[in-house]
Amino acid sequence: MIGKVSSGKSFRGCINYVFEGKLQKNTMRQLQEAANKQAQVICYNQCFGDKRELIQQFNEVRYLNTKQNRPVLHASLSFAHGDKLSNRDKVDIAQKLAKDLGFAASQYVVIEHHDKKHQHLHVVANRVGFEGKTVSDSNNYQRMANFCRKMENEYKLEKVLSPRKFQTPAQRQLPRQDIRKEDLKQVVKNALKHSTSMKVFRGLVEQKGYAVELGRGIAFTDAQQVRFKGSEVGYPMQQIEQQIQQNLRLKMQQQAQQKEQQQALLLKQQRELERELDQKNEHKHSQGMHL
Repeated sequence: MIGKVSSGKSFRGCINYVFEGKLQKNTMRQLQEAANKQAQVICYNQCFGDKRELIQQFNEVRYLNTKQNRPVLHASLSFAHGDKLSNRDKVDIAQKLAKDLGFAASQYVVIEHHDKKHQHLHVVANRVGFEGKTVSDSNNYQRMANFCRKMENEYKLEKVLSPRKFQTPAQRQLPRQDIRKEDLKQVVKNALKHSTSMKVFRGLVEQKGYAVELGRGIAFTDAQQVRFKGSEVGYPMQQIEQQIQQNLRLKMQQQAQQKEQQQALLLKQQRELERELDQKNEHKHSQGMHL
């Protein structure tokens, strides 16, 4: 289980993201992005309604403390591919997170996305409470790491190492599992199977929600703005280019073989036709001689 937590300024931006995905250039693409996310609210706390109502309610409470300019708490919980939790378990885990991070009495909403093979949740909370006091975000990264390890034990989930700065020296020697990297690695692998040019490869990767950055090397950025170099997922630029060139050569060989087979078939048909004509001519000639 991997948990991430951050604080921000805009409830509108954060809530729009968890409901509709990354901001797109036009309405059509935005609708497609939202359809891919398949956002589903699984828990409300001290709030209700659609995204517009939630934004309004969160903003009304945030202004109870006008000095706080980062009232948004955004947490995400990603479970391993083998972990299959019921809705009740996911809600329980989100509620326990709220308790551990101190916003159980505040406004928060829990949204599940269905655009990945693994289950994952987003929690948007108001750090400003109904009495105008602000929930502390001190040591949230470490508290989140500790929470994930606790939930892994409690719910028998696949274990994942905490971020390196929260590990013991012995833990830092253990191999890591990173769901984001594994997902990206699979996307790149599948795209390469069908790519005979960098343009085609880039298009296939972008269809899966990643931005592709080309330069001396290659890098990929996901919908949460997490960036990975190609080498970090086992696909540096040189390897990608080599695979694309190999695919192109194979395609050209297959096309050449198909052309040869077509020519051979045409030649065979032509010879058969000539043979039939020769047989007809011989038959006519023999009839003429007989007469």
